[in-house]
Amino acid sequence: MRTRPAFDPDGNLWDFIAFELRQQRHERGLSLAAMGEIIDRDRSLVARVESGHTKMQEAHAIKIDKAWDTGGRFRRMVKFAKAGHDVEWFKTHLELEARASELRIWELGWVPGLFQIEGYIRAMFEAAGVEDPEEGIKARLNRQSCLHRKPRPRVWAILAQSVIEEPVGSREVMRDQLAHLVELAKLPHITIRIVPRSVGAHVGRDGTFKIMTVDGTDAVYTQAPGGGRLIQDATEIPSYRVWFDLIGDVALPKDASLRLLTEAMERYS
Repeated sequence: MRTRPAFDPDGNLWDFIAFELRQQRHERGLSLAAMGEIIDRDRSLVARVESGHTKMQEAHAIKIDKAWDTGGRFRRMVKFAKAGHDVEWFKTHLELEARASELRIWELGWVPGLFQIEGYIRAMFEAAGVEDPEEGIKARLNRQSCLHRKPRPRVWAILAQSVIEEPVGSREVMRDQLAHLVELAKLPHITIRIVPRSVGAHVGRDGTFKIMTVDGTDAVYTQAPGGGRLIQDATEIPSYRVWFDLIGDVALPKDASLRLLTEAMERYS
């Protein structure tokens, strides 16, 4: 497998880990399959790690360190890589989003980017002080083509009630944005549910996140001011699945959510 575009072991710690794994595997005369036996996975995963398409998991690093008696070298590198901010996270997140067969989105503050109309995006950028938002608006709208590709991804989105009630832009922008949500919610491959304010405390109030399933493997993108975080370590991801289900437990059913969306839209008419 070829390394991914922009593979840079001199400037990216994850890429250095991938390079080091391949280098040391070759020095030991091990095949991809033999390497897979060490971490209890198949050869294809090893190939994806070595090419930089998949990040090494800490559990696998521990097994490699034990098998090769490295003194914890790989576990330590993975730990440092996970702790640092990777400027490629958002780009990788977009690549995974575009390919995902399933998307699970929890949104606390804004309409999800995949559902935003142009006027809403423009109002967001203006609020952030972006002087020339046109390129960003175009890029965000282009992202939305993944919702209509074939085969279509299955999307579950859960929104806090404040997302559909607090104004962004003019009344006309909010009305059109909510009308767009209503239309999306009627599509067979998209489910939109609302967590009402009356719920009070729940785990979703800790922050927004998105679970993306690509080729049967999950990755999670969490948002934060100044840049989010991409999580691909299989030991961390199950927690987000549980949190998404817990948020779903307190969300309104699909039909009741659609009625609430429609009522919010009518208030802006």
